[in-house]
Amino acid sequence: MRQAYRTALVTGASSGLGASFARLLAARGSALVLVARREDRLAALAAELRDAHDADVTVLPADLASRDGLESVAARLADGGPPIELLVNNAGRSARGSFAELSADAIDAQIGLNVTALARLARAAVGGMLERGFGGILNVSSMAGFGVSPGSSVYGATKAFVTSLSESLHAELAGTGVHVTALCPGFTRTEFHAANNVEIGYLPSVAWLEADDVARAGLAAVAEGRVLAVPGAQYKVAAGAARVLPGAVLRQLARLIGRL
Repeated sequence: MRQAYRTALVTGASSGLGASFARLLAARGSALVLVARREDRLAALAAELRDAHDADVTVLPADLASRDGLESVAARLADGGPPIELLVNNAGRSARGSFAELSADAIDAQIGLNVTALARLARAAVGGMLERGFGGILNVSSMAGFGVSPGSSVYGATKAFVTSLSESLHAELAGTGVHVTALCPGFTRTEFHAANNVEIGYLPSVAWLEADDVARAGLAAVAEGRVLAVPGAQYKVAAGAARVLPGAVLRQLARLIGRL
């Protein structure tokens, strides 16, 4: 049965995939809490959604990499206002470079946002959802979590965590009315790569997905109670292969692709 979520909190909402989630949810009539660091971008998006859809939008500026920012959003999810029926855990970051070259701060930042903050917010949301017997958590993972990621090893490892956590929670919460879904897109046209200084100019056009299509696939999957959403036929094939090919083959393929 497809669920409709009346309220949603979206992290990383000021641009890219997060803004796509916000626009799609507002068009469907969901009341929104938008979270990101850039208050000016959030305010502009909120004004757009109010004008376009007469949407009920609350702006919650917060840096999820900081303890205070994370705690403020967790408090909102737990008991800070009208119940949140859908959490879209979208905020994330990456850093390109060999593991030996990455600074300790770059490693900590990826783990802190992609793993610690995501898990903390999911935990804050799930208690109330269980009490109400209804809710959804959409964790934005990546195709990088399925395979081997030389040159972005920490990012790939954090996304493997996101997918694994989502699959385990999906099973753990079966029958409760609370759905947990991992959205695993490939390369998507957003500001993410430029913001994280990730070079992707060598990729062919077939590798690219559109942000609205990715967001739409994720929202459909969590509403339908599916554990995974892999947008794009090319990535569905790749994800299936990654789950059945031996590790040695995946590592060799990763090395070959890395030389392109």
